[in-house]
Amino acid sequence: MASLKWCCRQKAGIQLFEPNENLAKGYVEMAESAIGTMNREKNLNLQFAISACYYSMYYSLYAVLIKIGVKCEIHACTLEFMKRFLINFYSKDDLKIIAKAFDARNISQYYVDKIVSKENIDLIISQAPFFLSSSKEILSKINEKDVKKIREELKKLFE
Repeated sequence: MASLKWCCRQKAGIQLFEPNENLAKGYVEMAESAIGTMNREKNLNLQFAISACYYSMYYSLYAVLIKIGVKCEIHACTLEFMKRFLINFYSKDDLKIIAKAFDARNISQYYVDKIVSKENIDLIISQAPFFLSSSKEILSKINEKDVKKIREELKKLFE
């Protein structure tokens, strides 16, 4: 995985911007749509179902970042941000499941000669709605004090 310092130095890496609740809501809607796609595709096209599963989690996580005022186009960096700055909000199981989904999506999209185990596929697909629920709960709970603390800690990495 990428280091947070490295992520902060990349053009498409971790950046601070003005928090945006409306944009965060838009990402939640995208996450909900991805859950629908995952459910439709799981018996038709497993590759698309795995991708939609991952994106349902990623978009809901990204909604939390947007509410904090952080953007990042490098998925590995977004996951590193989650591990470091959102550990008091997401559970260790949430961290594990999105990492599994990230790996499964990479394998299914980019490696024709590799296979994601049925056990992992079933696990991430079954957990995606719960991850989305966790993100929604975090979005409703996270307050200005939390946001300020995270942003201040993050600024230290840019120094």
